[in-house]
Amino acid sequence: MILRLRPGTPEARVTALVEHLEAAGVRTSRSPERGRPIVATVDKVPSELRASVVAWPEVEAVVDPVGEWRRVDRGFFDGPTVVDVGGVPVGGGSICVVAGPCSVENPDQVQEAAAIARRSGAQLLRGGAYKPRTSPYAFQGLGREGLHLLREAGDAHGMPIVSEIMDAAQLPAFLDHGVDCLQVGARNMQNFTLLKSIAGARRPVLLKRGLSATIKEWLQSAEYLAAHGCDEVILCERGIRTFEPATRNTLDLTVLPLLQQWSHLPIVVDPSHAAGIPGLIPPLARAAVAAGADGLAVEVHPRPEEAKSDGGQALLAGELAGLVADARVMAAVTGRHLASQLPLPSAG
Repeated sequence: MILRLRPGTPEARVTALVEHLEAAGVRTSRSPERGRPIVATVDKVPSELRASVVAWPEVEAVVDPVGEWRRVDRGFFDGPTVVDVGGVPVGGGSICVVAGPCSVENPDQVQEAAAIARRSGAQLLRGGAYKPRTSPYAFQGLGREGLHLLREAGDAHGMPIVSEIMDAAQLPAFLDHGVDCLQVGARNMQNFTLLKSIAGARRPVLLKRGLSATIKEWLQSAEYLAAHGCDEVILCERGIRTFEPATRNTLDLTVLPLLQQWSHLPIVVDPSHAAGIPGLIPPLARAAVAAGADGLAVEVHPRPEEAKSDGGQALLAGELAGLVADARVMAAVTGRHLASQLPLPSAG
């Protein structure tokens, strides 16, 4: 359960409550919320103990999460979390756009893609250096060199970078190259060893939903990150596997209003992997923003026909510009705004 104490409760009373619970063998977790003290119990609370703490005059409300999570539950904070990715806010009323190629292929390609993303109005640059491919013979990414090229492109165009990490052994390379946000792909959503390892890096994490994961399983993975030190988690809906073969996956927009009830974490939508068809990406992006998405993650490539991975779902420059323009309009319609880009680096 989550105990939401009244604003202004003296710290001595909060400490007394925590000690009362832990003396009974119940572990607790304290929210970093500044507006009021919030304490979650990690273990099951016996009915008599529950009744005693609920009766404390400082306890204003008790929230029982719908799943086995605590720190990512909506009741653990007073408002939605805003995650700072290299100076770009994700959540809190602003809509961000993450754009870039599926894979970093060479210096010219990633620089061109970054220039397109910047001109189109995207705020964050994405690109894969380590690629989880279904076929062992497909392009697996450039590894550390890919991170280096992505970092150079991000710096040149004033864009924080997002890249997928597949193994804890790769973490030093991500930290060495200053990757601003670590992406956990759909295949690794329940790789709990990886989640625990990267949580300690204190970097924002973009957690994609597993191919066939339930919402509760997804949030439980987010709880792994939060429980091990990473409070800056961004959820990413990228479509789930269903019986329908007409599209690459089935985009589940139901998660947007539902997760806003269940969790305080920001949510972005990846219509590129959901549809796998460029012509479907813009309308799905509009629908996602209208339904409450805090951002969009899309793929763009200067020459999709030459792409080494996922070229068939990559947007062209004009298509990305139109998508960002639509997102700006839809954000305004829903009382929000498109996030601002960071300043370009000075020429000198």
